[in-house]
Amino acid sequence: MKDHTFLFESKKWLGEGKIKLSMSDEELHFFTRWNLGPLDPAGKIPAMQEVQITGVEEAMLNQFLITDLTPTHFTIELENAALGKIIGKGIIKDKLIAWEFRNKEIGFEGFEFYEKQDDGSYLMRAEYATPDHFRTMIRAKIWERSE
Repeated sequence: MKDHTFLFESKKWLGEGKIKLSMSDEELHFFTRWNLGPLDPAGKIPAMQEVQITGVEEAMLNQFLITDLTPTHFTIELENAALGKIIGKGIIKDKLIAWEFRNKEIGFEGFEFYEKQDDGSYLMRAEYATPDHFRTMIRAKIWERSE
Protein backbone atom coordinates (compact mmCIF):
# COMPACT_ATOMS: atom_id res chain seq x y z
CA MET A 1 0.00 0.00 0.00
CA LYS A 2 2.86 2.36 0.78
CA ASP A 3 3.74 2.39 -2.93
CA HIS A 4 0.18 3.21 -4.02
CA THR A 5 -1.55 6.56 -3.67
CA PHE A 6 -4.55 5.40 -5.72
CA LEU A 7 -7.37 3.81 -3.72
CA PHE A 8 -5.64 3.91 -0.32
CA GLU A 9 -5.18 7.68 0.20
CA SER A 10 -7.82 10.38 0.38
CA LYS A 11 -7.35 11.96 -3.06
CA LYS A 12 -9.16 12.77 -6.28
CA TRP A 13 -8.29 11.06 -9.57
CA LEU A 14 -9.29 11.70 -13.17
CA GLY A 15 -9.14 9.36 -16.12
CA GLU A 16 -10.20 8.61 -19.63
CA GLY A 17 -10.31 5.63 -21.88
CA LYS A 18 -12.35 3.36 -24.15
CA ILE A 19 -15.15 0.89 -23.49
CA LYS A 20 -15.85 -1.90 -25.96
CA LEU A 21 -18.95 -4.06 -25.80
CA SER A 22 -18.81 -7.57 -27.26
CA MET A 23 -22.11 -7.04 -29.06
CA SER A 24 -20.74 -4.08 -31.04
CA ASP A 25 -17.63 -3.12 -32.99
CA GLU A 26 -17.89 0.44 -31.72
CA GLU A 27 -15.57 1.74 -29.01
CA LEU A 28 -17.05 4.30 -26.67
CA HIS A 29 -14.90 7.07 -25.18
CA PHE A 30 -15.39 7.79 -21.48
CA PHE A 31 -14.13 10.00 -18.67
CA THR A 32 -13.98 9.03 -15.03
CA ARG A 33 -13.59 10.77 -11.70
CA TRP A 34 -12.65 9.04 -8.47
CA ASN A 35 -13.16 10.66 -5.08
CA LEU A 36 -11.38 8.60 -2.43
CA GLY A 37 -12.16 9.13 1.23
CA PRO A 38 -9.84 8.72 4.20
CA LEU A 39 -9.33 5.50 6.14
CA ASP A 40 -11.85 5.69 8.97
CA PRO A 41 -11.32 4.38 12.54
CA ALA A 42 -13.12 1.13 11.61
CA GLY A 43 -10.53 0.47 8.87
CA LYS A 44 -12.83 1.31 5.95
CA ILE A 45 -12.11 3.51 2.93
CA PRO A 46 -15.11 4.92 1.02
CA ALA A 47 -14.74 5.73 -2.68
CA MET A 48 -17.05 7.19 -5.30
CA GLN A 49 -16.47 6.74 -9.03
CA GLU A 50 -18.35 8.68 -11.69
CA VAL A 51 -18.21 7.41 -15.27
CA GLN A 52 -19.35 9.65 -18.12
CA ILE A 53 -19.58 7.92 -21.51
CA THR A 54 -19.47 10.23 -24.52
CA GLY A 55 -22.93 10.40 -26.09
CA VAL A 56 -24.71 9.06 -22.98
CA GLU A 57 -26.56 11.75 -21.09
CA GLU A 58 -26.55 10.27 -17.60
CA ALA A 59 -23.33 9.49 -15.73
CA MET A 60 -22.95 6.14 -14.00
CA LEU A 61 -22.11 6.26 -10.30
CA ASN A 62 -20.25 3.45 -8.57
CA GLN A 63 -19.88 3.49 -4.83
CA PHE A 64 -17.03 1.43 -3.37
CA LEU A 65 -16.09 0.48 0.17
CA ILE A 66 -12.66 -1.01 0.91
CA THR A 67 -12.37 -3.11 4.08
CA ASP A 68 -10.18 -5.87 5.60
CA LEU A 69 -7.11 -4.01 4.34
CA THR A 70 -3.73 -5.74 4.75
CA PRO A 71 -0.44 -4.95 2.96
CA THR A 72 -1.31 -7.54 0.27
CA HIS A 73 -5.11 -7.98 0.21
CA PHE A 74 -8.43 -6.22 0.71
CA THR A 75 -12.15 -6.72 0.38
CA ILE A 76 -14.01 -4.38 -1.97
CA GLU A 77 -17.72 -3.71 -2.10
CA LEU A 78 -19.29 -2.22 -5.23
CA GLU A 79 -22.75 -0.72 -5.23
CA ASN A 80 -24.56 0.87 -8.18
CA ALA A 81 -28.05 1.18 -9.61
CA ALA A 82 -27.62 -1.61 -12.17
CA LEU A 83 -26.07 -4.30 -9.97
CA GLY A 84 -27.03 -3.51 -6.40
CA LYS A 85 -24.29 -4.50 -3.96
CA ILE A 86 -21.49 -6.96 -4.86
CA ILE A 87 -18.50 -8.01 -2.73
CA GLY A 88 -15.12 -8.76 -4.28
CA LYS A 89 -11.54 -9.57 -3.33
CA GLY A 90 -8.51 -7.47 -4.12
CA ILE A 91 -4.74 -7.85 -4.16
CA ILE A 92 -1.91 -5.35 -3.78
CA LYS A 93 1.51 -5.84 -5.33
CA ASP A 94 4.45 -3.47 -5.95
CA LYS A 95 3.12 -1.99 -9.20
CA LEU A 96 -0.40 -3.46 -9.25
CA ILE A 97 -3.77 -3.10 -7.57
CA ALA A 98 -6.41 -5.55 -8.79
CA TRP A 99 -9.79 -6.93 -7.78
CA GLU A 100 -12.41 -9.33 -9.00
CA PHE A 101 -16.11 -9.80 -8.48
CA ARG A 102 -18.00 -13.08 -8.84
CA ASN A 103 -21.71 -13.23 -8.11
CA LYS A 104 -23.25 -16.48 -9.29
CA GLU A 105 -26.75 -15.43 -8.17
CA ILE A 106 -26.95 -12.67 -10.76
CA GLY A 107 -24.39 -14.18 -13.15
CA PHE A 108 -22.01 -11.24 -12.92
CA GLU A 109 -18.23 -11.50 -12.88
CA GLY A 110 -15.30 -9.34 -13.75
CA PHE A 111 -11.94 -7.92 -12.82
CA GLU A 112 -10.04 -4.65 -12.81
CA PHE A 113 -6.25 -4.15 -12.94
CA TYR A 114 -4.50 -0.87 -12.12
CA GLU A 115 -0.82 -0.90 -13.09
CA LYS A 116 1.27 1.92 -11.64
CA GLN A 117 3.44 3.84 -14.10
CA ASP A 118 6.71 5.66 -13.40
CA ASP A 119 4.94 9.04 -13.48
CA GLY A 120 2.48 7.97 -10.74
CA SER A 121 -0.45 7.45 -13.10
CA TYR A 122 -2.10 4.05 -13.59
CA LEU A 123 -3.00 2.11 -16.70
CA MET A 124 -6.28 0.36 -16.09
CA ARG A 125 -7.89 -2.56 -17.81
CA ALA A 126 -11.07 -4.35 -16.88
CA GLU A 127 -13.41 -6.94 -18.24
CA TYR A 128 -16.91 -7.78 -17.08
CA ALA A 129 -19.35 -10.48 -18.18
CA THR A 130 -23.09 -10.74 -17.65
CA PRO A 131 -25.35 -13.83 -17.69
CA ASP A 132 -26.32 -13.22 -21.33
CA HIS A 133 -22.62 -13.72 -22.22
CA PHE A 134 -22.07 -10.09 -23.14
CA ARG A 135 -18.63 -8.80 -22.27
CA THR A 136 -17.49 -5.28 -21.53
CA MET A 137 -13.80 -4.49 -22.02
CA ILE A 138 -12.37 -1.29 -20.59
CA ARG A 139 -8.96 0.34 -21.14
CA ALA A 140 -8.05 3.63 -19.48
CA LYS A 141 -5.44 5.78 -17.83
CA ILE A 142 -6.03 7.52 -14.50
CA TRP A 143 -3.97 10.23 -12.83
CA GLU A 144 -4.11 12.19 -9.62
CA ARG A 145 -5.97 15.46 -9.94
CA SER A 146 -3.83 18.42 -8.98
CA GLU A 147 -5.64 20.94 -6.80
